Amino acid sequence: MPVSAFSGESPGIVFEVSELTIVHGDNRYHFRIEVANTGLTRQRGLMERRHLDANAGMLFDYGTPKQIHMWMKNTFIPLDMVFIDKFGKIIGIVANTTPLSTKVIASPGPVLAVLELNAGTAARLSIEIGDRIVHELFQP
Repeated sequence: MPVSAFSGESPGIVFEVSELTIVHGDNRYHFRIEVANTGLTRQRGLMERRHLDANAGMLFDYGTPKQIHMWMKNTFIPLDMVFIDKFGKIIGIVANTTPLSTKVIASPGPVLAVLELNAGTAARLSIEIGDRIVHELFQP
């Protein structure tokens, strides 16, 4: 996979870049994402970024399904957090997170991944629990 060339990326930390599709009914929404799949990249995430393109996001890959706890420390961009099971099914959405907050945001159950998008994206596209994510990470 190519590495990230997103503006504002963390110096010295390399994120893989990939394509991801959200399936909502008959609609398909395509995003260019960075993949956080190591301890260092998951720890850094979107911290210190000041901008995220409308069709961009970050996918946190946890390797195996587990309960996940996130926060917004040092994250300046309000986000929608989309919690995804191993089959690519959305099992939870936390919309419009508060920048810089240290409040813990927990997954609603074991998840394989969390997708972070600009705040308001889930509502704008009517993304909801039960919708599907298409990406090589998830089992068909």
